[in-house]
Amino acid sequence: MARIYAGILGPLAFLTSLARGVAHAWPAEKTLLVAWTTLVGFAALGWMTGWIAERIVVDEVRGQIAAELTGASPDAHARKAA
Repeated sequence: MARIYAGILGPLAFLTSLARGVAHAWPAEKTLLVAWTTLVGFAALGWMTGWIAERIVVDEVRGQIAAELTGASPDAHARKAA
């Protein structure tokens, strides 16, 4: 999930920055520098967001499976965690 988020947010930020540079008639060097830095920054942000989301989903699924194996209701796990 982390790679997917990074692969979406990075290029989206890159293209948005390119469009911004063209709209504001920036020099090519400035436009590409801003686009490259936003690509790297938003790819890192997307990777961290995807990693956190994956950890949350995996933890929840493991909790539900553990609750089912012990015979408890899935809501018991949620109440126990809170």
